Amino acid sequence: MFENLSDRLDSVFKKLKGHGTLNEKNIDDGLKQVRMALLEADVNYKVAKNVISDIKTRALGQEVMESLTPGQQVIKIVNEEFTKMMGSSHQELNLGKSAMGSIMLVGLQGSGKTTTAGKLARYLRKEGRKPYLVPVDVYRPAAIDQLTKLGKQMDVPVFPSTTEMKPLKICQDAQLAAREAGCDTLLLDTAGRLHLDNELMAELEGIKTGINPSEILLVADAMTGQDAVNIAGEFDKRLDIDGFVLTKMDGDARGGAALSIKAVTGKPLKFIGVGEKTTALEPFHPDRMASRILGMGDTLSFIEKAQEAVDVKEAKALEQKLRKNAFTLEDFKNQMQSVRKMGSIQDLLGMLPGVNKKMLKDLNISDREFVRIEAIINSMTPQERANHGIIKSSRKKRIAAGSGTTVQDVNKLLKSYTQSMKMVKKFNKGGMRSLRGMLPF
Repeated sequence: MFENLSDRLDSVFKKLKGHGTLNEKNIDDGLKQVRMALLEADVNYKVAKNVISDIKTRALGQEVMESLTPGQQVIKIVNEEFTKMMGSSHQELNLGKSAMGSIMLVGLQGSGKTTTAGKLARYLRKEGRKPYLVPVDVYRPAAIDQLTKLGKQMDVPVFPSTTEMKPLKICQDAQLAAREAGCDTLLLDTAGRLHLDNELMAELEGIKTGINPSEILLVADAMTGQDAVNIAGEFDKRLDIDGFVLTKMDGDARGGAALSIKAVTGKPLKFIGVGEKTTALEPFHPDRMASRILGMGDTLSFIEKAQEAVDVKEAKALEQKLRKNAFTLEDFKNQMQSVRKMGSIQDLLGMLPGVNKKMLKDLNISDREFVRIEAIINSMTPQERANHGIIKSSRKKRIAAGSGTTVQDVNKLLKSYTQSMKMVKKFNKGGMRSLRGMLPF
């Protein structure tokens, strides 16, 4: 996400920080480059113009000119103004206090509504709610089948819609069915079209009037850039939507829609889709996103992902094993699986402060490497996993053959493991307390 913009801004800020003091010309030149970077990222022209004007006004004030580190102060101001441009703070779903909340998902065909419905169901369940999926797209039988399969995979109930039913009737019947099933949140996956038309809007207006949903969320494809922002404006005029979900953010290196949509429509971006899995939905935090764009990392999101993936009891048991130097290859595999639950390694490292895009490219980390390591450990006997010292030449050949890898791959894993154990021993000689302070428990 935002790769091109981050790279451009990084070079601009390096120049600004290189000046011991800043004058109006330095700041002007730097902000021209920032403006060009925003336009190249497909940010709305008026939005880019306004945010640069606001940054310039603040950058030429006492806050910067009398600072001991003026370059850093400019970056701080850019961070704050980017945050404001994207909405200042995260906007929660407003499901009201009634016994039955409802979220109506709208958007064009192909924007990712059905997948987003499944992702939201998982998110809501994690938040303690009981979602009920409702396929309302009677024009596309595949949409009904897709949502039904998603519901089965996640063990979330799905209303049995058919193509013969009327969309409003489906929604009304689903309300009753959801109550009987003990659910408290309807997720309405409405029909889309290839383009905006009156027939689509009239149908959606009818559902809105008949159901009075708690939230209407527009699902839009981030990769369409300013087209997504324009579509958002049209839907908002007719439906008065409550917010947005931008899908396919992981494939959008520019990010213009995410940066512009709140400033243009006045409505918040609430979630972003960052992959195909049902876990790949993130609440949108403008402050955290601004920090990521400016290369400052997103430590809070990293910690939240870690807390979701790591079991506290398991983590404490692991600490005891580390203290006693009893951390085996089986433990190594289990920890690796926990890390993989958190998402792509490249994305996780990108959340850490000081890790820039160039460093990630140079590291050339592949998630497939984890699959290879897991296969190697799975090919070992329980005795070998517990005591790597017994793994000699003949055993290495058997493990490599069983895992579809080479002896060199097995040697590489064993070397990484033994180096990790050496580091743990160093911590055990006095650094364990500081290590514990870094862990999320």
